[in-house]
Amino acid sequence: MTTVKLLDDAEAEAIPAVKAVFDDIRAVRKSDFVNNFWRGLANDPALLRRTWEGLKAVMMAEGALDPLVREMIYIAVSTANGCTYCVHSHTAAAKAKGMTDAQHGELLAVIGLAGQTNHLVTAMQIPVDPEFDAGRR
Repeated sequence: MTTVKLLDDAEAEAIPAVKAVFDDIRAVRKSDFVNNFWRGLANDPALLRRTWEGLKAVMMAEGALDPLVREMIYIAVSTANGCTYCVHSHTAAAKAKGMTDAQHGELLAVIGLAGQTNHLVTAMQIPVDPEFDAGRR
């Protein structure tokens, strides 16, 4: 159950700052769909705008990582953070960007292995090898 109101289209239209972001979301994504995350953030128009601009800057800008890799990283981080909403949202986005079932399976294997080994090394408090310390190179 949500802890904030999810603004519907009529409520969003009544707030110019929210309408502007929703219009941009629709234009950038070439879809009429504005998902619940943005509808919840719309309660704070400044936060909505900052978050949308940040997402565009990181997830949609040209860069060294292709868009599918970015989505797969987002899935991994969302899994580590326990964010069910983001796992679902970014899995759908990754599939829309061409992630195959085989790639998804390998991603899940990497996430599972990383989680396991991270917990083990943390529990054992293994010191970082000097060769891995970037500050010493």
